[in-house]
Amino acid sequence: MNIDSLIPENIKHLKPYVAGKTIAEVMEAYKPIRISKLASNENRMGFSPAAADAIAEASKYIQDYPDPVSQKLRKKLAELHAVSDREVMITAGSESMISVICRTFFKTNEYAVTADATFVGFYVQAGVRGVEVKRVPITQGYKFDVDGIIDATKQGAKLVYIANPNNPTGTYIPKADYAKLIDGIPEDVLIIADEAYYEYAGEIEDYPKAMDYRRDNVIILRTFSKAYGLAGLRVGYGIAHPDLITQMAKTRLTFEPTTLAQAVAFAALDDSEFIKKSVERVAEGREQLYRFFNEHGVKYVKSISNSVLMICDDEESAIRFTQNMLEQGVILRRTQAFGLPNCIRITIGKEEDMQHFEQSFLNIAEEIYS
Repeated sequence: MNIDSLIPENIKHLKPYVAGKTIAEVMEAYKPIRISKLASNENRMGFSPAAADAIAEASKYIQDYPDPVSQKLRKKLAELHAVSDREVMITAGSESMISVICRTFFKTNEYAVTADATFVGFYVQAGVRGVEVKRVPITQGYKFDVDGIIDATKQGAKLVYIANPNNPTGTYIPKADYAKLIDGIPEDVLIIADEAYYEYAGEIEDYPKAMDYRRDNVIILRTFSKAYGLAGLRVGYGIAHPDLITQMAKTRLTFEPTTLAQAVAFAALDDSEFIKKSVERVAEGREQLYRFFNEHGVKYVKSISNSVLMICDDEESAIRFTQNMLEQGVILRRTQAFGLPNCIRITIGKEEDMQHFEQSFLNIAEEIYS
């Protein structure tokens, strides 16, 4: 039997998402004295203490299927955002929402528009549906080209994906440009406003909160995987016009997220102090890293998310630096999959993590820059 004949061409040519290395993988391969995982944009400060109690209580009910519409969590999020619960959908991470959107709205021969260096998960989920993705190059400042994105929608685009703040650059579209973008995209073109890093950016004066720019064609995405520290549980949600939510409900998986995930996310929403401390730590860590890079002549992109993009001279330097740091126990994320082969994304960790980064950098600097 010819297995190859069973596989659609779009799946054959699809490049799967490749996650960063795990702590266990690095420990087994290099056995470093210490490991600092600064690759996956997780909250290295951990998670809310409220999670433990929520898991203990919810674990009493794991013999039952989860609430298929996450009713308690959905209502709580609706109240938080001052919307109807008919405008909220909960999924197993915001990437699952992207998958649902692609399954629901794309037909044959339609295309999507996004930036050339943004969240890889969107390329993958669109590719699963065989959707062409037109990628608009980012600017020299590693920012979205708003005019270019608007122009790219004019030949019949079905959807535009905007990550703001963007991943992996940490840059953002300021208010005036964001308003221009939302108003410039035709109303029959869907807009995904992905705000996975919203909590880190919410207090930036010129940062446009998507809830302030709602349109009937806009789907806003948020996640509990970043600032809330619940990446291992997979909880995300979308806010959109109720008619869009109704249609997406037809294509989402029936029982997601899990009972434990729903319960912990519900509890985490009440722990504003944990979020505050996490955001403050990231801001401090970014400034600390900027100072270190300035002192050692390293190029980087200023960020409003929980990571910083380091710019190497070329791809070979990025490969060598990442590997040498890995052997020191510092796990970093090369961004070749994002279209930035000469760059490295560094998640901001706890103070001791960043000290480990700095010391490891100094340990290998002579070899790397000689």
